[in-house]
Amino acid sequence: MKFGMRKPSLKKRIAAKTSLKRQVVHRTGIKMPKGKSWIRNPKKYASNKVYQKSTFDLFKLLKKLFK
Repeated sequence: MKFGMRKPSLKKRIAAKTSLKRQVVHRTGIKMPKGKSWIRNPKKYASNKVYQKSTFDLFKLLKKLFK
């Protein structure tokens, strides 16, 4: 389990926004409603929830500081 700051990766950030799978899902309108991802894959949902609670993003921290 990871605790603390997440290591930022520009390459992964760009890949996530420009992936073919994301483009297909968003353009066809097959998106899962926000907050309902536990229906599609409960194990992944639980893992992501714990990870999000135990780590923080450097860019979000900076955004709050300079707001």
